[in-house]
Amino acid sequence: MSIILGIESSCDDTSAAIIKDGVLLSNTIANQDVHKAYGGVVPELASRAHQQNIVPVVEHAIKKANIAKKDIDGIAFTRGPGLLGSLIVGTSFAKGFALARNIPLIEVNHLQGHILVHFIKLLKEENKMPEFPFLCLLVSGGHSQIVIVKDYLEMEVIGQTIDDAAGEAFDKCAKILGLPYPGGPLIDKLAKSGNKHAFKFTKPRIKNLDYSFSGLKTAFLYFIRDNIKENPDFITANKADLAASIQYTIIEILMDKLKKAIKQTGIKQIAISGGVSANSELRDTLVSNAKNNNWDVFLPNKEFSTDNAAMIAITGYFKYLNNDFVGQDVTPLARLSL
Repeated sequence: MSIILGIESSCDDTSAAIIKDGVLLSNTIANQDVHKAYGGVVPELASRAHQQNIVPVVEHAIKKANIAKKDIDGIAFTRGPGLLGSLIVGTSFAKGFALARNIPLIEVNHLQGHILVHFIKLLKEENKMPEFPFLCLLVSGGHSQIVIVKDYLEMEVIGQTIDDAAGEAFDKCAKILGLPYPGGPLIDKLAKSGNKHAFKFTKPRIKNLDYSFSGLKTAFLYFIRDNIKENPDFITANKADLAASIQYTIIEILMDKLKKAIKQTGIKQIAISGGVSANSELRDTLVSNAKNNNWDVFLPNKEFSTDNAAMIAITGYFKYLNNDFVGQDVTPLARLSL
């Protein structure tokens, strides 16, 4: 029997989770609303909030899991990538907890955690999981990647963004439309009542399986600017259609490369993960394509799409079984690739 405490503090959410033999017992998250006033995450404010939240969040996760501190066999924490100040808080707590309890310390790559959410077992649920190898489209505010997952701890990136990520494109385009932060979920909500074919935006031509969203953001900005010159109420009159059209374009870009990756690798077990995997249009598009192309598709629970400690704990669980531990000299890394 193995019980792992997971700690996630890479950005603005402080989270702790307990995994027992791969089964999730608790997953507690403390959000930081303070950033909404600034239109984005303020690193200094984020790290301060983590310091205030981490102890009560961990205590709540342990209590909810109905275990004692002495029952924990190992502690997993996000080493990176992320905001350095935020990562330092989680890393420092994990090192102190491991030292005090004399248990193994397990570093986790945040991106690897996002992918392994598909192996979290939930009590009283079916728990359908992908088989190796499978392709994972990892899409978030900071990353857009296509990954071949060969085993729990063996992954190969075969395509990634050369500039901005899909999640950033959603948030920046939402900001152009005057929507508050975070704008991605609001684009999704608005798009449901809009016409996704109302406006056409050019898709980038990038070689291989790589992505680019920087040009699309700029094109969207110029398109809005030019139309506002002719009609100052252009955004207000067309907000739902604009949201639907830009969302459709971003998803088309993501799907075009994913289809190409499936064709090149022959792998038809397809998963998505990361914050953008909560987008309803992306989910619907993936399911629709799966039916037409005989893919086996795996969608994460929406609670596991955004940053959470359950994904850190499950990754830590597999690393624990592999005796993959680190020492007290470990330091967080703001930049860390798969």
